[in-house]
Amino acid sequence: MHITRYTDYSLRVLIYLAEQGDRLATIQEIADSYEISKNHLMKVVHQLNKKGYIETVRGKKGGMRLHRSPDEINVGILVRETEQDLSIVECLSSNNACKITPVCGLKHMFSEALNAFLDVLDKYTLADVIRDQHRPQLVRLLQIA
Repeated sequence: MHITRYTDYSLRVLIYLAEQGDRLATIQEIADSYEISKNHLMKVVHQLNKKGYIETVRGKKGGMRLHRSPDEINVGILVRETEQDLSIVECLSSNNACKITPVCGLKHMFSEALNAFLDVLDKYTLADVIRDQHRPQLVRLLQIA
């Protein structure tokens, strides 16, 4: 299983904003903090806003912050909402062309493995990601004031 950069960046944005509390943060600030492209983050932020994970404030002193508390943001649900295709093998996809699918035992095994992967992520929230024991190092690494 490979998580796309889009999902990775979505999680990073939410982690950053969770550390900010109610303070507004900008896309540029987050991009600089993670040393990643602002252009990549713009699409991510737009979708996180549309899905209700964050709220944005326009204007000169604008920015964004979490719209939900970290304990209300489930990692498994976020992954499902940000990944376009969770098919880890062709036979699990809608455009399956594999000839042996009807008799192959791999489809069931990979389906079970994918479900187990998502079941584990479902046990965690954003609050678990930013546990208190890691907060000082996280704040320092992200250069959050």
